Amino acid sequence: MVKKTHHKLTTKEKKDLRDKQKEKVENLRAKVEELDIDETKKFTQFDELPLSHNTAKGLKESSFVNMTDIQRDTIPLALKGEDILGAAKTGSGKTLAFLIPVIERLLHQSWNEYDGVGALIISPTRELAIQTYEVLLKIGKYNTFSCGLVIGGKDYAYEEERIGKINILIGTPGRLLQHMDQSASLVLDNLQMLILDEADRILDMGFKKTIDSIVGNLPPQRQTLLFSATQTKSVQDLARLSLTSPKYISTSSEMEVATPASLEQSYLVVPIPEKISVLWSFIKTHLKSKIIVFASSSKQVHFIYETFRKLQPGISLMKLHGRQKQTSRIETTVKFSKAQYCCLFATDVVARGLDFPAIDWVVQLDCPEDSATYIHRVGRCARFGRPGKSLLMLAPSEEEAFISRLKAKKIELNKQSVRVSKKKTIQDKLQSLCFQSPELKYLGQKAFISYFKSILIQKDKDVFKVGEFPSEEYATSLGLPGAPKIKLLEKIKDGSANLESALDKTKEHKNKSRQLSHLSQLDENGDELEEEKKAQTKYDRMFNRKNQSVLSENYLSMNVENKLDGDNEEEEEEEDFMVVKRKDHELREDVPQLDTELTSKRAQKKAMSKKLSAKSQGAGHKLVFDDDGNAHEIYELEHEEDFRKEGDALELKKTYIDKEAEVMTVEDSRDKQTVKEKKQEKKRRRQEIERRLREEEEDDASSDEGAFQVVLGAPDLDNDLEQSASESSDDDRPAKKSKKWFEKEAAESTNGIVEIEDTGKLEDLEALTQRLIHG
Repeated sequence: MVKKTHHKLTTKEKKDLRDKQKEKVENLRAKVEELDIDETKKFTQFDELPLSHNTAKGLKESSFVNMTDIQRDTIPLALKGEDILGAAKTGSGKTLAFLIPVIERLLHQSWNEYDGVGALIISPTRELAIQTYEVLLKIGKYNTFSCGLVIGGKDYAYEEERIGKINILIGTPGRLLQHMDQSASLVLDNLQMLILDEADRILDMGFKKTIDSIVGNLPPQRQTLLFSATQTKSVQDLARLSLTSPKYISTSSEMEVATPASLEQSYLVVPIPEKISVLWSFIKTHLKSKIIVFASSSKQVHFIYETFRKLQPGISLMKLHGRQKQTSRIETTVKFSKAQYCCLFATDVVARGLDFPAIDWVVQLDCPEDSATYIHRVGRCARFGRPGKSLLMLAPSEEEAFISRLKAKKIELNKQSVRVSKKKTIQDKLQSLCFQSPELKYLGQKAFISYFKSILIQKDKDVFKVGEFPSEEYATSLGLPGAPKIKLLEKIKDGSANLESALDKTKEHKNKSRQLSHLSQLDENGDELEEEKKAQTKYDRMFNRKNQSVLSENYLSMNVENKLDGDNEEEEEEEDFMVVKRKDHELREDVPQLDTELTSKRAQKKAMSKKLSAKSQGAGHKLVFDDDGNAHEIYELEHEEDFRKEGDALELKKTYIDKEAEVMTVEDSRDKQTVKEKKQEKKRRRQEIERRLREEEEDDASSDEGAFQVVLGAPDLDNDLEQSASESSDDDRPAKKSKKWFEKEAAESTNGIVEIEDTGKLEDLEALTQRLIHG
């Protein structure tokens, strides 16, 4: 095959190529400027838009052909450079609505790697940022722009090294702000486009100050696209700060009410203590489905996942929440996307923007905080016209108020009831699991507290009524012996703490920068404080971490409480660790030794035989140590000349195989002989047992034939019994013991004498009794 040779372009050819590319860009600009916005509303496919050849090719290969409403209304305006405040129902394709303008706008300006970051895309969650990054790779693979993803949980040094060469940057607010503060190579002075995806969720998660800091450090001459499924007051305030004369685009008259038309929505009224059992029953009856179960907190997700995993419902189980490590979150997302039948327990970190294929059911175990959260949760299924079903579990105190909230948004739910035949209770099983596993009990306590706090912090007190929360019953349903104490609730009831201030402190602590907290622990000279100097090495920091296991602190306190009592505990702690504390190594006579009679003969033989003990532990082999003290096999350090002296390698291999085959043949014959002997011994024992049983039956028959005679009614019955027993013993035959309950009847029957030969049957004895009574 002739190898293709690449022709090296001359200077003139390079100039002609640049001129052609420049001419194409100019033609694209002209087509975009000539676009009539009213005419574009009639477009249905991406081919009708003035897009570059590479972008259109990437869309077509990614199977993006038809445009959705939000894409049709947004892309032409964004190509013209307008600021956009977009709103569309979940699952409507907002991602392509801003990714296509990003690529085309940078292409119109002939952007290259030396121009730095030209577009910045901010997503509320890591999963949504990853999904946006993957879509960008698909549709933009034929373009020459570089794109990057910066999210928490990744290697910061790796991102810092490459972030200065990226044209399209996607990330989460916290990590982006960290790079803006610390990465010298990240320069945003030439930024052309800013995209805020799911802006309402970004603000709800407590990133308002972070977004303000990011936007404040960006150049004001830029194009901004802000997308949100719900237009709240905070989103409008953000739009006023970051957008200039924006074009408002909405695909429906009221955004909050938009749910997919192919979605079947229903709800159940379930008491809070029965929710876990109803969820178990639902999963058991939908094993051939792909399900997402939403819970209020990550502690609940963790507890339900661990308990259901031990109970084994018959379907694959997964969990996804914000407290997991980034690698675990990505792995779970990929596995769940590829799975056919699976159940994912998740928090609201999955409720925004993520597109999992072929979701059959969305189950909301806990009531969402508002109708917008409900819309986002159910939007994970029935996407792009596919069918889907949703189920909402409401407590009796939540039904009336929350259903009225949904009806106000024109969302109708069908009320369902649980079939008694399909309902299964797992409360006893959960109690057994918590009793057997302290870790599960600890997780159950954390789940209880987190669920109670999730109700406590909700703003809509008409729906979430803390006073009607059945704490003891709910704790029992989780398998706990009692309801845990909640200090925050006790302080609020006593009036010593304010709910709003406590919640603000919690949120502030959660979103506090670790770098700032570290700086606050330094003194005026920049050195660590005395109490912070304890953990200086990475090993010290590792052992000082909390939550290394679920019960690390609990086990520590248990060990402290269960120390052996002694007068010299403090003195022993001050001793050196090399001091030998035990000196009576010799065995004393008063100390009880191991009773060999309780040990089986096989175990004794194995313990006393060096050959058998070595056989159970594996044959030993010789090792050689190198200059550094590392152990190696002998052949690893053997020279090639020494190896060749032993003979040809193939011959050595054949010799070794033949030798091992002979050993295996001998061992196989021994094993067969051992099995044969065991079978014969087992057969001999069985025959011996059968022989003994036959002898006992013959003895019983012979003893019945020569049974002694008892004369009832005689004045000295005991003497007769002793005499008959002695006579039978002289004949070496076992004597049957007389029935004691005949003595009273015999004493009363003194008129007649009755002789019997056999009193072994109950029928004969009853007949004899009747004769004595009526005779």
